[in-house]
Amino acid sequence: MANTTAFDLIIIGGGPIGMACALEAKQKGLHYVIIEKGCLVNSLYNYPVNMTFFSTSERLEIGGVPFVSNNVKPTRSEALEYYRRVAISASLNIHLFEKVISVTKNETVFEVTTALKKYTTSNIIISTGFYDIPFFLNVPGENLPKVTHYYKDPHYYAFQKVLVIGANNSGVDAALETFRKGAEVTMVIREDEVGKRVKYWVRPDIVNRIKEGSIKAYFKSTIAAIREKEVDINTPDGLVTIENDWVIAMTGYQPNLSFLEKLGIELSNDNIRKPVYNNDSHETNVKGIYLAGVICGGMDTHSLFIENSREHAVKIVADIFKKKQ
Repeated sequence: MANTTAFDLIIIGGGPIGMACALEAKQKGLHYVIIEKGCLVNSLYNYPVNMTFFSTSERLEIGGVPFVSNNVKPTRSEALEYYRRVAISASLNIHLFEKVISVTKNETVFEVTTALKKYTTSNIIISTGFYDIPFFLNVPGENLPKVTHYYKDPHYYAFQKVLVIGANNSGVDAALETFRKGAEVTMVIREDEVGKRVKYWVRPDIVNRIKEGSIKAYFKSTIAAIREKEVDINTPDGLVTIENDWVIAMTGYQPNLSFLEKLGIELSNDNIRKPVYNNDSHETNVKGIYLAGVICGGMDTHSLFIENSREHAVKIVADIFKKKQ
């Protein structure tokens, strides 16, 4: 392992908000580094290939760099291109595919250890998002190769019997796209209707496909078991068994709150488990550790987006810069 390198600020997470923090840090002349366990904007990369954002492009901008899109709502590929160009034009200091293993504190100095080296810093920003840990079904057969919690491309499922679990944006997109590539699609939906947060221009499409019978939907239903060529579904009318080739479990994702707890960051005692931090500076109860982006909401992952988290970067870096004076 290489020698320890010292920084004013270490940013854990190389998504849009982590990058926004880096842009602010660079503007203030702080010695910083982003450490990202995957590729640049890793969560966005893992979005479905044909995904379209709900937000317009200007709401996804960081660092005052214009985001020009060919569409009213930008696509995943456009977003990847934009954030990559921002990183290049700003010459951001980013270490990719380097996972943080541990963080320890010695008085006012943190030691951050990765698989490759050790770093020291007085300040840490955690901007790790929430896309890495799925909500598991916890049913027999969930570990079969036919089951995925990350849907990418519809062509793979052409002419197959596909079961989609969930009826919010990701589930609806998977159901419609695979259906239109020739899959026989069934949906299992816990509620009695399609999710109310589904994009307004998509919701009528899925509702009509279900109504006409092109896509079969079991409402108020859950998965009982998964086997190589079948799935058991708990429905209001009893247990139903259907033939099945693939299961796309769009059950949602959760932030890595256990990582925060290991660092001594306090969480609320309710179901939200919201981290404790100062609203003005975003500094947690652990002095020198700040939170930015979706991680600030705990389990309430639908309240914070790129567009309303960009301001976190300004608040945090201003506080760090002030303390450095």
